[in-house]
Amino acid sequence: MRTVSQPLAEVLRPATLGEVIGQQHLLGEGMALRLAFESGQPHSCILWGPPGVGKTTIARLMASAFDAQFITISAVLGGVKEIREAVEQAQQVRDGLEQRRTIVFVDEVHRFNKSQQDAFLPHVESGLFTFIGATTENPSFEVNSALLSRSVVYVLQPLGTEDLKQIVERARNKQAFPAIEDIAVDELVSYADGDARRLLNTLETLGVAARQEQLELVTLPWLRKVMGERMRRFDGGGDQFYDTISALHKSVRGSDPDAALYWLVRMLDGGADPRYLARRLVRMAAEDIGLADPRALRLALDCAEVYERLGSPEGELALAECTVYLAVAPKSNAVYKAYNAVRAFIKKDGTRPVPMHLRNAPTKLMKQLDYGKGYRYAHDEAEGFAAGENYFPEGLQSPGFYQPVERGLEIKIAEKMRHLRGLNQS
Repeated sequence: MRTVSQPLAEVLRPATLGEVIGQQHLLGEGMALRLAFESGQPHSCILWGPPGVGKTTIARLMASAFDAQFITISAVLGGVKEIREAVEQAQQVRDGLEQRRTIVFVDEVHRFNKSQQDAFLPHVESGLFTFIGATTENPSFEVNSALLSRSVVYVLQPLGTEDLKQIVERARNKQAFPAIEDIAVDELVSYADGDARRLLNTLETLGVAARQEQLELVTLPWLRKVMGERMRRFDGGGDQFYDTISALHKSVRGSDPDAALYWLVRMLDGGADPRYLARRLVRMAAEDIGLADPRALRLALDCAEVYERLGSPEGELALAECTVYLAVAPKSNAVYKAYNAVRAFIKKDGTRPVPMHLRNAPTKLMKQLDYGKGYRYAHDEAEGFAAGENYFPEGLQSPGFYQPVERGLEIKIAEKMRHLRGLNQS
């Protein structure tokens, strides 16, 4: 029987593995996590996935399957004190009459610092308890390598449309709820964006509102009125954020304006800061277009200025215009590659002195010391070019860092460089 204070998400939490909706790539017959359940031997693991996909549920079911004491620690609220208490409880049940196993579940484990994560290591190695960590962040970056090496990483996926519709139906069977138009269910599922907890919390809110108004049918207009402005789940500093900006950048680099616009609008729709997107567009112009179309960088800077002047939503059109231009512009990463090559070269090379003929000589003493002696003023030479002159330190030949591509303006740049090299050799 459901108590007044018990949330719908808790009421519907699966009690058996067969009740779990979604994650069949892990929990289906013959799949890795199901085999782990069936093995009879628990093992430490990291459950990595977005919010509301079943990480806590799977951890609880694992404890139930192995008849283990289940201890939960929130890395947001807990610390060394909670870890110490978990160790004491695990020792008590191991050494007591029951001699039970213990599973320690750490939610948002990426919030623990290195020393806090290290505190689990000796107890995991000794077998005092089985460690299960849940995280929405990439464990490669957020979990200590020592703890990560002792755990199996399972990647959980956002729930699909059909999965979420099953949850809606299951919720309606558990809770008195009016009929829902199919199109309203579609809107609700879209709003949940793969997050079962968000779906159930929203359903719970809708149920209260529907009962107050004594509705017999939930329609799409009523649903939108109650839900308000639909916003996608978007973590400004998480994996989803960086994955999406990566998709935008790669779409621009790949010269696909439609895909680039799609990812741009996905980010805007999800609440990404348009100023951040403007900065990234400037970066794309410099990195992937470069001198193949120098106008791209100026357009990207203009786009950022337009947004600063207009704000949202008017300024977002400038972001869209810039995104399309960058996508269809000729591409060159020649300057980007040259810059990185020079940085790498200088890092490993010694500090070579500036040749005397390239040094400035503002004083009489410097001139007496031959600073600037023999320097050839290019503007006084034919074609404004001092053929045969060397501008590198003595003993260093030009490595040819910059290699223009045969696209856009760099076609002309390459022709000019070939001509100048010919003059140097003549």
